[in-house]
Amino acid sequence: MLEDQPSQPEAPGQGPASGNQNQGAAKASFRSLLPSLDDYSPLRLTWRADVLSGLTVGIVALPLALAFGVSSGAGAEAGLITAIVAGLVAAIFGGSNVQVSGPTGAMVVVLAPIMAAHGTAVLGFICMVAGVLVIVAGLLRLGRMVAAVPWPVIEGFTHGVAVIIFLQQFPAFLGVENKNLSSSPVVATLQCLGRTDWSSVIWTVLAAGGVAATMVLGARISRQIPWSLVGLVLVTTVYQLAGIKVAIIGHIPPGLPAPTMPAVDFATIKAVLGGTLAVAALAAIESLLSARVAAQHRQTGPFNADRELIGQGLASITAGFFGGMPASGAVARTAVNVSSGARTRVAAVVHALTLVAIVYTASTVVDKVPLAALAGVLMVTAVRMVPLSTAKTLMHLSHQDALLFTMTAVITVSVDLIYAVAIGIAVAAVFALRTISSIAGVYRVDLPGPPEEGDELVAYYSVDGALFFATAERLLDQVSHIEGVQVVVVGMDRVRILDSTGAQVLSDMVATLEERHITVLLHSFRPSHLEMAKGAGVFDALEHPEHNLEDEEQAIALARWQVAQGRAAGGPPMPDAGPPVSQ
Repeated sequence: MLEDQPSQPEAPGQGPASGNQNQGAAKASFRSLLPSLDDYSPLRLTWRADVLSGLTVGIVALPLALAFGVSSGAGAEAGLITAIVAGLVAAIFGGSNVQVSGPTGAMVVVLAPIMAAHGTAVLGFICMVAGVLVIVAGLLRLGRMVAAVPWPVIEGFTHGVAVIIFLQQFPAFLGVENKNLSSSPVVATLQCLGRTDWSSVIWTVLAAGGVAATMVLGARISRQIPWSLVGLVLVTTVYQLAGIKVAIIGHIPPGLPAPTMPAVDFATIKAVLGGTLAVAALAAIESLLSARVAAQHRQTGPFNADRELIGQGLASITAGFFGGMPASGAVARTAVNVSSGARTRVAAVVHALTLVAIVYTASTVVDKVPLAALAGVLMVTAVRMVPLSTAKTLMHLSHQDALLFTMTAVITVSVDLIYAVAIGIAVAAVFALRTISSIAGVYRVDLPGPPEEGDELVAYYSVDGALFFATAERLLDQVSHIEGVQVVVVGMDRVRILDSTGAQVLSDMVATLEERHITVLLHSFRPSHLEMAKGAGVFDALEHPEHNLEDEEQAIALARWQVAQGRAAGGPPMPDAGPPVSQ
């Protein structure tokens, strides 16, 4: 009979238990991206505040949804649909407890030139593809990348968007048809001034000015009242009763349309693919920034960045089926939600349902709102987006922050939003590398302990900070050309960053010194740097495998022993590993 063979112990990380743990972790990670009942656990205590917050935000969102829809070229109905459908989907599937989603000013800036060039027929395709891209970003766990966007870049982006939103209102403000205008907001504004009918412009200016004045003066009385809506009601009522003829929103269907599959063809894909990528990037960035700001309030709870991306992607896709526009988290509406006391996503759901009720009961009133009145809402909104105190602070913090802020704002207005953020991050990275390289260094230090005979033949260098492509040549220049020594000790214990360039330069330095019969001793490599150093051949370049020491004490003792051996032999040190170990 064959005896049972003893089972071999499972290697760490390879046994059934470990496999089950990995599978469990993967399932838990995936579940964190999905809605759950835990999202509503505080509701028993917060439902009243959540409902009231949702009603407040819904009323505030109405004029903004209308205005952003009109300003984008997609139409007021598309703005309302987006606020309702995307707002509801993002509230349920998103990663923030208090985020309010819908059409936003930044999205309008990207969409307006696309709508002007290709019309609303491409809107559904843009929603679908942009939504899918945002979902993929969430599945790839790219949500935390928003933390890499520096504050000056965020503020420069926000200020630039505010300027664009303000300038985009001039056609409605001056009563000029928004046709054949330049895609540049600055040029388009100048074109509007040249096309204005100055004999009738007073009525559009008064409509916009009346709403703006109501919002500004009303805010001094109470910030709890939606003065933008009050202004729209007052101006619309006066103009209707007086029979003043100005451009109005026009017909809005009394209800939501049936969902339809957006038309897709090769010509559409080719024409708007670049713009769609910009829409997706903007939706992700703006949503994450808004959610991150909201999460800074302790009572709103944290947010899951990757789940937020998935929720926003689903929101845009769903809006596209109903004739809406791409959505993202809305900073202003989210701020109103938080300040009104919202604590769970029920508030954002109620906001969407409030807009549904308005559409079904008051669409015949909404469609009479003057476009110039909506322009007034957005002009005030744009001004409120850019507190002068923030710009003043950034301009005085440092030259680098001032440059980042100004450059991002200018590129946002004059070129493109996504380019502005990308260039801003790239320039910030250059500044950061320069700062890191400036504090990194290679320093020659005295040998520790009492001086001994022959210490003058030992050069001890400490590498401090980062040894990477921006600083590596400094090591090569300072150490490789040293004269009058027999042993060079290089301490790596203060190295925080080591990249492939730094490791290769270190290898070249060791090889250069060894060729000159100068023994090199290295000590205190961090475990995380060992593989990089091995791959670059640092240890192969050493005279002896044991010349890579664990600590400073061993390295200095070996260096002094090498010098003593060399002096006794009357020549340079021999390639022995070190002093014999006492028995």
